Amino acid sequence: MKRFVGFVVLALIAVLPVPVASASVAKPYVADRQTKIDVMGEWAHPDDDTSIIGPCGVWHQRYGVKCGVIQVTRGEGGGNAVGNELGPDLGLRRENEDRVAHYRSGTVDIFNLDRIDFFYNQSAPLTQYFWDEEETLRRVTRVIRETQPEIYIGFTPTLAAGHGNHQQAGRLIWEGVIAAADPNRFPEQLKGPHALSTWQVKKVFSGGSTAGTGGTTTAANCTTGFTPTGLDTVAGVWTGYDSPYKWPAGNLQGQPAGTAKIWQQIADEGRSAYPTQSRVMFKGTSVPACSRFGMTESFVPFQPNSSPQAGLDEAILFGATKPDPGGLPLGTLEYLTFSRFYNVAGESFQATVHLKAPSGKLAKGNIELTVPAGWTTDGPQPVPEKSTADITFTVTPAANAPVDQNAKVAARYTTAHASGYTDNVVRIVAAAEGRFQRWGNWQEYDQWLQNTAPQANRLGRSQAIQSMGIGQTIDLPVVVHNWSAQQQSGAVSLDLPADFTVDAPSKPYDLQPGADATVTFKLTNTDTSLPANQNVSIPIRTATGSETLTLTLVPTTVIPQAAPVIDGKAEPGEYPGPTLDLGRIWQGAATCTGVDDCGVSSTGEGSTAKVSWSDDALYFFVHVRDDYQSYAVTPAECVGHWQADSVEILLDPRGNASKALKDTANTFKLGIFPFTQSGGPCWERDADNHQGYSSGSLDTGNAPGVQVASTAQWVGSNETTVPHAYAGGGYDLEVKIPLADLPAAVDPTRLGLNITPYDNDDTSAAGTTTLRHIDMSTRLAWSALGSVQSDPYRWGLATLPGYTPPADRPTTPAPPNVSNPNLNGALSPQTIAQSARNGVPISGRVPTSDLKILSAELRGNAVEIVTSSSGAGTARAFLTTGQLGAIPVWTTSCSPAADPAPDYGLTPCAVTDGGIPPWSPDMSGHLVKQSSQQISHGVQHWSIPLTAAQRATLSADGRLLVSYETPQNEVQAFDVQLSRR
Repeated sequence: MKRFVGFVVLALIAVLPVPVASASVAKPYVADRQTKIDVMGEWAHPDDDTSIIGPCGVWHQRYGVKCGVIQVTRGEGGGNAVGNELGPDLGLRRENEDRVAHYRSGTVDIFNLDRIDFFYNQSAPLTQYFWDEEETLRRVTRVIRETQPEIYIGFTPTLAAGHGNHQQAGRLIWEGVIAAADPNRFPEQLKGPHALSTWQVKKVFSGGSTAGTGGTTTAANCTTGFTPTGLDTVAGVWTGYDSPYKWPAGNLQGQPAGTAKIWQQIADEGRSAYPTQSRVMFKGTSVPACSRFGMTESFVPFQPNSSPQAGLDEAILFGATKPDPGGLPLGTLEYLTFSRFYNVAGESFQATVHLKAPSGKLAKGNIELTVPAGWTTDGPQPVPEKSTADITFTVTPAANAPVDQNAKVAARYTTAHASGYTDNVVRIVAAAEGRFQRWGNWQEYDQWLQNTAPQANRLGRSQAIQSMGIGQTIDLPVVVHNWSAQQQSGAVSLDLPADFTVDAPSKPYDLQPGADATVTFKLTNTDTSLPANQNVSIPIRTATGSETLTLTLVPTTVIPQAAPVIDGKAEPGEYPGPTLDLGRIWQGAATCTGVDDCGVSSTGEGSTAKVSWSDDALYFFVHVRDDYQSYAVTPAECVGHWQADSVEILLDPRGNASKALKDTANTFKLGIFPFTQSGGPCWERDADNHQGYSSGSLDTGNAPGVQVASTAQWVGSNETTVPHAYAGGGYDLEVKIPLADLPAAVDPTRLGLNITPYDNDDTSAAGTTTLRHIDMSTRLAWSALGSVQSDPYRWGLATLPGYTPPADRPTTPAPPNVSNPNLNGALSPQTIAQSARNGVPISGRVPTSDLKILSAELRGNAVEIVTSSSGAGTARAFLTTGQLGAIPVWTTSCSPAADPAPDYGLTPCAVTDGGIPPWSPDMSGHLVKQSSQQISHGVQHWSIPLTAAQRATLSADGRLLVSYETPQNEVQAFDVQLSRR
């Protein structure tokens, strides 16, 4: 029974929680169709989730499936390529973009959790720090228990997800599935007037491989004949089906008016519906595709890819929302677990098949395992006629089973009239396994696998990663573990590439079963020049196995003492140290134009830097080679430096930010724009210990004493009709950074340092001549590796001979400050309207039923509201008009009659279409007025004054949206049609 129902008072409809009648045994909570989600996706930011637009459209149209999205943040910490909104205002705009992208696929429930969005990083622990890990999981768990999804899709939890926010969003899938089914996790959600029930998600698609051969993209049931190259079961859906949406007359693509757009067209248009994130209107014509998903956990019977039914476009739904073709009743649980995941060739382990009937008893039958060739197991075992059964087998891998590989074990439950298939994987490892000793994020991830989500081990443990300065010596520790039941003896050795030496060719180990030992080598790089490829591979070998360490070589330098004057010139004696080469490209090489671009030139002069120190400050002289002057920013746009020509200086004061699990949150990063529309340069701090504006009238005081001199002069226009060549073929920057601005005292023997120029050329949209503040950059650096801006361990290393930091300067960085807060969902009209409709509390918070709206009327030039409350809190009222579900993000010349809602202007009828409708301050005219009211116990009358124009607007189709928050952070939502007097 759904416990959020319509409540009618004085002809008004407001969604209110209704307490459950007292009973000796509470009935289990069952989500009604307004609340129920069949396929739930979870991601970190708006625009991460576009992979399900087409599939959800097909599933919704053809199979009646309803998708939903859990969005952990609204992307408030991202850039804004089309407006000045930042922080909560940007979150409101990005929430709408996400709703526009998904709206036509029937995905109208997007559950924003209101976690803070912050800078790009590659650290799940840093994300946990900012997101309040336990509270976020609490909210995820409530949304799962409220909406009772059958299928869960999203990011991988592994480090391969890249962005630390993405990693943590992936982890929340695994953790949320576990927590939602566990009565001991967040038990307060399972009792009281709003009591939910535990819930078992049936299938998980997080981190699975979709690689394989066969299948098609040109016909329905597109995974028919597909053979995965990995062990994950792959389900696909064809996006070439006709959607209900039609091509308007005069469309730019030349498609016949009134003919159907295919679902892939809808997906591609939705994928582009994020103008704040530098995406532009989709003006192409899509071809059908086959979207595929790799399954990583299942609690229900399913079809293996060897079965013809696995190729059907609804195969992902089998056993979850649709009965499995094997014939077992929908709701039957069938899954496989093992006594241990890591196993040794020739040594036995136990496999247990778990069965549960949806009601009554399991049908009489038997269970049989299928194991890899050469392996052995027990014969078929009977299934008792009980409601549940756990049937255990002994499995012995082949003596020659290949190591460092997953192996699949399958089980089939067969009755007189039906059968059900399931499988799972184990991993065969070396008896004596030697692994480079993990550190930082890699160590933390492996601990998460071991302690929190062991099933995710099938995705693989962390990679072996380390860095060192060229010409230096480091310790290289190897942990040897005995996985077997016998004593293991042998030696660890390294396969060294050229230019490396080690203190011993091998080192011994002697281990009892289950024991560990650590052997440490002294590794020396004998070449002081930085190689073209900064990553080298070093295999680590034991008697029975091996793994490969990826070692990153980073540049090193000595910063001498000198006393420069900040005037944009490198005078003799100011920078006596070595010249740093900034001409290496780490991202965007394909966008360089001409021979005098992207840090190089036809004469050999490239981008360079020199560094000195004096009087507790660092001084930089940076020469940038560039042939085209980018968009000139306004003071309000002096953030997001990658969206225009700029230089970023990156400093890790202790040289250990990655080891401390804080990545760039323990660093200082200064982004410098060499010119602005007001003439001179501006600068800001980004993705560091205290990001935000750092110059001009918007200065937040986070970089006092920084000085910048620039030789770049703005050409005076952002129109491409004006020549945009830099005078002299580039520009020079001279910068002073007081070391007191860094988050901790500098270690003069190990300062992390990088310098990264960003080069934007012609960023005007097709058919226009106006440059944009938009990310189309080519990125260069002294230490140039992918995502180096977020990885301090990949920055170069510097020493400062003679420098001693002040004795009172702390060596531990201050807590990070990301400046822009996140949007509270109680301030989002779209979120409030959704919560009022489906009953899921705003942001997954605790619900309340304290407040009742007795009446809301347009009376004279005001809205008069009468409420009754059993407690105190804050009510926020939003007077709105029109369709809030998806507010257009583009302008188009297509006729509204030919391109009606809900297509929402996503089709161009001219090459110049794709402009940006005004958004702030009224959500493109949909927000007429907002107000707040402190609520006290009892009946209360309050009024919202209106202008004549506001009243006229609301008279047509005005609605009152109200969010209510108690001091205990409980929430309530209302959507009321205004009555008139």
